[in-house]
Amino acid sequence: QVQLVESGGGLVQAEGSLRLSCAASGRTFSNYPAAWFRQGPGKEREFVAAVSRSGLTTNYADSVKGRFTISRDGTKNTVYLQMNSLKPEDTAVYYCAASESAYSSSRAYLHTRYDYWGQGTQVTVSS
Repeated sequence: QVQLVESGGGLVQAEGSLRLSCAASGRTFSNYPAAWFRQGPGKEREFVAAVSRSGLTTNYADSVKGRFTISRDGTKNTVYLQMNSLKPEDTAVYYCAASESAYSSSRAYLHTRYDYWGQGTQVTVSS
């Protein structure tokens, strides 16, 4: 079992930046592909970004490409999401997830591929 805890959310003005962290315990996080998803008010959960075990392969939703960066630090057992140029439409609860399956760029966006989830952290972007 992997336990995931997100942090770093908060209230920020449009065009501002935040960095989310996802700390894992129970297992070595670098053994698992990981991803960030988000769910805005009245919306379905959507894929944001994913990273392979090694950290060398990443995938992003079109809506965040060029603004968000996912990365991982094996020494800290943590995955990050650096969010720049934030927009009000980025407002959501952001969830970290880890997968028991091998990384697949073509399937990284599927929430069903992920076995472990954090409790979420709220990000609110004001205009």
